[in-house]
Amino acid sequence: MVINLSENHSLVNNWVGELRNVDIQTDRLRFRRNLERIAEVIGYEISKKLAWEEKEITTPMGISVCKVLKEQPVLATILRAGLPMHNGLLNYFDKADNAFISAYRKHHTDGSFEIALEYMASPDIENRILIVSDPMLATGSSLVKTIQFLREEGNFKELHIVCAIACTVGIEYIKRAEPKATIWCGDIDDEITAKGYIVPGLGDAGDLAYGVKLQN
Repeated sequence: MVINLSENHSLVNNWVGELRNVDIQTDRLRFRRNLERIAEVIGYEISKKLAWEEKEITTPMGISVCKVLKEQPVLATILRAGLPMHNGLLNYFDKADNAFISAYRKHHTDGSFEIALEYMASPDIENRILIVSDPMLATGSSLVKTIQFLREEGNFKELHIVCAIACTVGIEYIKRAEPKATIWCGDIDDEITAKGYIVPGLGDAGDLAYGVKLQN
């Protein structure tokens, strides 16, 4: 299932527009905050799909029966670009366990690249709900490899993928690799370059959020 929040007009459209805008992109704080806010909205929407249970809550005046989450998800993100969206999800799923993975494109002199994974810190994810965030779903290679990496820690029962902008190529790749996943995105673009960048996209989300990196 793919859920594109831009199909229905909301504030998400405004935030996606600001993320794309070359003039507004120069404000790193605003860029990070817009990623965070999109993730917050998606987190709220995901919460509607999760299992709830009734719990008696003691108030100063008596007992109230409230509906609460039956279980907490595991929030995972890909360093470094995914941190703002991860923080947005964590603002809402504030009791969630967290996983962090380093995944990056290792470029070769011939212009090709491979996905390199060098670090992971993860809780037990066996039979858990997993929510993975990454601002840009381009080819889908990084996400699929990250999810495969996480499977080595346990078999999660439910998978949600959260991104700001997705490309149709990446979406189809995810569908083939993870057919039961739900993909949540702020908007969808149809074009991708030979180097794997989304068009019109927004550029390099990690660089725009945290500064240009020195890439070997």
